[in-house]
Amino acid sequence: MKDMLDLATRALDFALRTGVPYADARAEDIRERHVAVKNGKVAVASTLASAGIAIRVLRDGSWGFAATDDLTAAGLERAAGLAVEIARASATVKKKDARLAPEAPHVAEWISPCEIDPFSTSVSSNLDLLLKIDAELRRNPAVTLAESSLGFSRKRQYLVSSEGSRITQTRTTTGAGYAAYSFQDGDIQKRSYPNSFGGQHQLKGYELVNELRLLEHAPRVADEAVALHRADPCPEGVFDLILDSSQLGLQIHESIGHPIELDRVLGSEANYAGMSFLTLDKLNSLGYGSEIVNVVCDARLSHGPGLGTFAFDDEGVPAQSTPIISDGRFTGYMTSRETAAVVGAPRSNGTMRADGWARLPLIRMTNVSLLPGAQSIAEVFGADHGIYMETNRSWSIDDKRYNFQFGCEIGWEMRNGKRVRMLKNPTYSGVSTEFWNACAAIAGAEHWTLWGVPNCGKGQPEQVMGTGHGASPARFRNIKIGSAQLD
Repeated sequence: MKDMLDLATRALDFALRTGVPYADARAEDIRERHVAVKNGKVAVASTLASAGIAIRVLRDGSWGFAATDDLTAAGLERAAGLAVEIARASATVKKKDARLAPEAPHVAEWISPCEIDPFSTSVSSNLDLLLKIDAELRRNPAVTLAESSLGFSRKRQYLVSSEGSRITQTRTTTGAGYAAYSFQDGDIQKRSYPNSFGGQHQLKGYELVNELRLLEHAPRVADEAVALHRADPCPEGVFDLILDSSQLGLQIHESIGHPIELDRVLGSEANYAGMSFLTLDKLNSLGYGSEIVNVVCDARLSHGPGLGTFAFDDEGVPAQSTPIISDGRFTGYMTSRETAAVVGAPRSNGTMRADGWARLPLIRMTNVSLLPGAQSIAEVFGADHGIYMETNRSWSIDDKRYNFQFGCEIGWEMRNGKRVRMLKNPTYSGVSTEFWNACAAIAGAEHWTLWGVPNCGKGQPEQVMGTGHGASPARFRNIKIGSAQLD
């Protein structure tokens, strides 16, 4: 640890010798393991180790950035010099000076909770678990494809700045999940556990794998994938819609998380990922949801073990909780030190992150979560006639994050709080603000889960980042259902 911190300090010194008014250096040591099994065979068994240093400088009101894995004195000096050259070149085309909101220097060391070091488990034991899951899924002869995976990551980060910050952080994450596919008569049906797109991912050690009880749920998952072939198609019409917490997590990600990124609002993502319907005039005035909708952007450990949980962001700003929707009113963006002043904030709310040492920090979702409601689970499911959907299968949303369509793996028709029939290929669509204003019931804290989305992309070159989204099951009135069928 001391060696990497010393290297970051040395890189910072090289930058400051050029006379720049601000600089920071971020050293990272990253270790990853990924194992996967497909139909009884090993599909992936890989490890990754990476270390390097990123240098940011602010010169003549413009940013310069460079990174290197050459950790010699000469390599660090070259990277610092390149960052300064880039800043000088950027200044010739700038529209205005970049200015940083004030932030006190911080000296801290933080290690995320980890009961069982996932890297203390052997690759052979990891594969043994996945092969047992695979065998259980394929015990049902109508399952034609079974996939399962485990993923572990540990990032040690060392951040120093010209303002006096000196921060070390260690974050360990674990992910696990599987899916069963059934192909019959030209139709593919799928069921996943505990979530689609790789399962559940949290800021935890191997204890997460034990908590998920993966083998226990495999027979049900396989049977549901097969049973979906006999299920009726999702009806078309306007119904009350009930979403499980995992699907609601992705709904939050797409229709709240992305549009509140202030850099996106200001146009810096326009050429790649689009902009946002949440223009600056809507802050503190837009009715984003019904009065029971409360959403926060919260990176603090007290919020939960999310992929967006940390002690300090990559600018050295402490983790915070920012109200995004308060009693239905739009009240906050995710900001950086540079963008905070645009919305009249006295400081950044700490959402700048990079997916590795070779990338520039961007505004990224931390844990954007719908807070638990006051309704019971019976009230959530208590519609006279509704459709309940679980587990995302597909999504589509426009470049301003306004009009959307989602498909789920499985649905049920509900009457008077009871499931009356299974439905296949359920879909729903809507407009972000109309959807959240239709929220009629949110289950309480005992049903709330903080889900991990490990594959959120942003930036050019693209950075893939993990985010967190907490939610309880919720019901929405008069939603357009079943207007699109999956191929």
